[in-house]
Amino acid sequence: MNPARLRELRQMDLAHHLPAQSDYQVQQQLGGSRIIVRAEGCEIEDAEGNKMLDGMAGLWCVNVGYGRRELAEAAYQQMLQLPFYNTFFKTATEPAIRLATEVSKRLGAGLTHVFFNGSGSEANDTAFRLARHYWTLQGQPQRRVFISRWNAYHGSTVAGVSLGGMKLMHAQGHLPIPGIEHVMQPYWFGEGFGEDPESFAARAADAIEKRILEVGPDKVAAFIGEPVQGAGGVIIPPSGYWPRVEAICRKYGILLIADEVICGFGRLGRWFGFQHFGFQPDIVTMAKGLSSGYLPISATGVSGAIVDVLKSKGGEFIHGYTYSGHPTAAAVALKNLEIIAREKLVERVHDDVGPYFAQVLARLKDQALVGEARSVGLIGAVEIVARKGTNQRFGGKEGTAGPLVRDICIRNGLMVRAIRDSIVMCPPLVITHAEIDRMIDIIERSLKEAETQLRARKDAA
Repeated sequence: MNPARLRELRQMDLAHHLPAQSDYQVQQQLGGSRIIVRAEGCEIEDAEGNKMLDGMAGLWCVNVGYGRRELAEAAYQQMLQLPFYNTFFKTATEPAIRLATEVSKRLGAGLTHVFFNGSGSEANDTAFRLARHYWTLQGQPQRRVFISRWNAYHGSTVAGVSLGGMKLMHAQGHLPIPGIEHVMQPYWFGEGFGEDPESFAARAADAIEKRILEVGPDKVAAFIGEPVQGAGGVIIPPSGYWPRVEAICRKYGILLIADEVICGFGRLGRWFGFQHFGFQPDIVTMAKGLSSGYLPISATGVSGAIVDVLKSKGGEFIHGYTYSGHPTAAAVALKNLEIIAREKLVERVHDDVGPYFAQVLARLKDQALVGEARSVGLIGAVEIVARKGTNQRFGGKEGTAGPLVRDICIRNGLMVRAIRDSIVMCPPLVITHAEIDRMIDIIERSLKEAETQLRARKDAA
């Protein structure tokens, strides 16, 4: 991009644009945002001509990679025919109906119906309102309490932030709203280090049952959880956790909601994360990979048993969004699912690139700063520690090492995310073996570059 044009854009960015989840004082000090101008496959390019391997698939979402002309064509053709219509007034459009059918086929196991939204946050809001509405129809309006986990992420709306367990987010806006309880997360490295993983899995799951009993089983509407906590730091629960959670929900007759906004559509090597971990939810929320991020769309999958109650009891579910079932977004999502199926990307993650990613990632375990390198499918994390063989952080607290390593990775040509003192990765499902090698090479080199600075900081402290 012409330098003068770039300067103008960055000035306009500072003058008028508020980027998501930003410290605007820091944005001002930096002179504006990094402006991304194009992308192809697994690579992105900024306005200064710097090309980077996108280790985050945009924001956990560009599953089929960038530059898919089929998706652009699907949007174009649908816009010519019917760019928009709503699903209010007892109306629907063909793309929304067909997409609901295709999503329900992949969900399977009784999840027969789909409600469309515009974002993952909205999908979780829909699940929240639907569950409470369901229990009211069942003659149990006192079942209003949701149980979630600390450090969970379920969106940025008021209900989404409240369902999530991010304390920094709760501190803004006097959240959470009433009726939401949080319990421990199944974060073995952070909260069960040195403990037998099976015992830790049982302890983490039993915390849910304990809270149910404290609140009163007749007051609990649902438990909500991500199969793998993405924004929490790629927290992969130990084996046995999810079947135990499901058994607890069934024991007390509460709904089980799987937040598949990140894990859905092939990320873990199955269409959905609940299929990987072997449990059956009553409600499933989805977004991101549904359209590979090409257009905003999300979905809330609902069991036939819940829908039967909605139909038999009657009455309006007074909920919906202007863009629920947006026909252009639905047409793009349909084509996206077609590409994933045609190119066998789910199977590819399960049989090929997922295992290869785990194999190459494992070589980082010998690095001095690495406490753990973990992955499932094509999502992974590297925990950064001050002392090998421990989970001790630099400076005695989390959040000092991760951002430093992230910034070095970006400078070295890899876009990754720092979450506290971990580096997390979630590349497009089309990533090649050579690109995986390149990604891990950059992380390895960046860890070595960061070590001197981190040791010096620790000594100075």
